[in-house]
Amino acid sequence: MLTAENLDVMRVAAQAALDKKAFQLVGLEVTELTSYADALLLCSAASDRQVAAVVDGVVASLKAAGRRPIHVEGDGRGGWVLVDYGELIVHIFTEEKRAYYALEGLWGDAPTVAPDELGLGKLGFAERS
Repeated sequence: MLTAENLDVMRVAAQAALDKKAFQLVGLEVTELTSYADALLLCSAASDRQVAAVVDGVVASLKAAGRRPIHVEGDGRGGWVLVDYGELIVHIFTEEKRAYYALEGLWGDAPTVAPDELGLGKLGFAERS
């Protein structure tokens, strides 16, 4: 079960991604499935440039909330950036890279974190099959 603090970090990251027009957001709780994170936030962007903008927005918003990333992997030109906050890992993909890597399938056993758990509307969030 995610803590209130974990949910708050995910909410700030998700809102920042939505503010930069990211789409198909999916929050996953991976606490019971891995030791290196409690949650994943996956989102899509229309282009490499938008991937970079979403990353900048997430990092700035979480910095304002007192969080700094442990590590950032990628720069947006490859269609995928991973931002590691320890308890939360944010993945920002182009649609092509997201379909190719299919992390939702890899983490198929992970429970979904619903937008209402984050205090956000459903707009921008994907339904998980």
